Amino acid sequence: MPGLLARTRRSTIPARHRCFTGSISAKPNTNASISSAPISPPWPFLNAVSAATSHLIMCRKDIRANGSNTRSAPAAPYGDKLVIDNRFALLRAQLPYQADLTFLNTSTLGLSPQIVVDTVVQNIRAFEEKNSSGQHDEHWLVVKGQAAELLGCSANEIALTRNTTEGANVVCSGLPFTPGDEIITSSHEHTGNIFAWLGRAQRDGLHIKVFEPAPSAAETLTRIEALYTPQTCALSIPHVSCANGQVLPVQDIGAWARDRGLWYFVDGAQAAGMIPVDVASIGCHAYATSGHKWLLGPKGTGLLYVREDALDLIRATYIGAYSNEGPFDLASGQFQFHPSAQRYEYGTLNGAFVAGLGAAFTWLGDFGFDSIFRHDRALADQLREGLKQLDIETLSPDEPAARSAIITFRLANMPYADLQSFLMKNYRLRVRGIYEGGLDAIRVSLHLYNTVADVQRVLEAVEAAKKV
Repeated sequence: MPGLLARTRRSTIPARHRCFTGSISAKPNTNASISSAPISPPWPFLNAVSAATSHLIMCRKDIRANGSNTRSAPAAPYGDKLVIDNRFALLRAQLPYQADLTFLNTSTLGLSPQIVVDTVVQNIRAFEEKNSSGQHDEHWLVVKGQAAELLGCSANEIALTRNTTEGANVVCSGLPFTPGDEIITSSHEHTGNIFAWLGRAQRDGLHIKVFEPAPSAAETLTRIEALYTPQTCALSIPHVSCANGQVLPVQDIGAWARDRGLWYFVDGAQAAGMIPVDVASIGCHAYATSGHKWLLGPKGTGLLYVREDALDLIRATYIGAYSNEGPFDLASGQFQFHPSAQRYEYGTLNGAFVAGLGAAFTWLGDFGFDSIFRHDRALADQLREGLKQLDIETLSPDEPAARSAIITFRLANMPYADLQSFLMKNYRLRVRGIYEGGLDAIRVSLHLYNTVADVQRVLEAVEAAKKV
């Protein structure tokens, strides 16, 4: 949107505006404490599931033998051709899920494959035998390396969390707001994100300004721009709307925010594992996602990316035994934060869950995120076309760049709660009702374990519901 940005760019930022104005730093974090010793994994998942991944990650630029931590080059764009991958039809046997239900709700919780479940169980047993939590920085760094490869950053910019909500709270609580500051967000926010901002606004006298995502990227950016004032300090934007699956123009928004010196947080709960993500291109200060949605990891896993040059900007407010580096002294007050995003890991995490997340990365990577993306989008486009032929109102965007594997629709003759009940009772379809943004609709999320038969089943059920 060069024209739009050129028309509205301000030559100066008000003196009161304390917001960070730095650009993305490509400088490697040579102070990060990454051991140069080779990893000798004690975890069952590294031995039995991901030994090859461990070797691969150690050979990548994200974790070099000499201890530097430069990010690898961004992954090549995913292919444009959307193809349903018939290999995935065989995956049902690897999913410990009720066979009589058609699962269409990955946006809430993904189905973990059996290898992930087994990895968690094996590691719980192994850790209990040793009376250990499984907290091990070097082996956790392998999983962080897998996450960094997916998100397009360095391993030292990744913190392990329990969910997207925790990551959002870390960012929201850590930014140095003052009374009167304004935050721009969308009407499609999940409660797990927006509640953190509402709470901070209530506590510190901040103002939240809301825009409705538009059908096109250009109009969405125009609506954001219309809310901007000299008091605007931050944006909290979903990468993909949890309400209707719209992919927001996060890269254009990032450029717009950077020109105005705004802090920029992206909620990636509905993106990682479903669409390509490159946080460097987005230009955000922080990006949070869940491991238990499209990444199919254990429930209670998440990832927080904080850009290297924003680590001191987003101050860690929950601090524990893993947040520091070096000695501390009560008498003198000596304390030093860890130089990486590990500073946000303030207490004991479930090591078995981290191992399971690593197994999920490996399992998905074996199929290829490119293939998964194209498969998911092809199914979603097929459902979209089928709903169109049935003359059903579809709330998901038509603009190709804004489409995802989420399709949201509604019927004029049936409220969402009744329709959700109808689909489950009569067709055994597990979907989610959508009240966010006042949409009163049904959301269908299609992932690699879904098939053309699942799409046809939805269309059959919707056609029947339309006649009720």
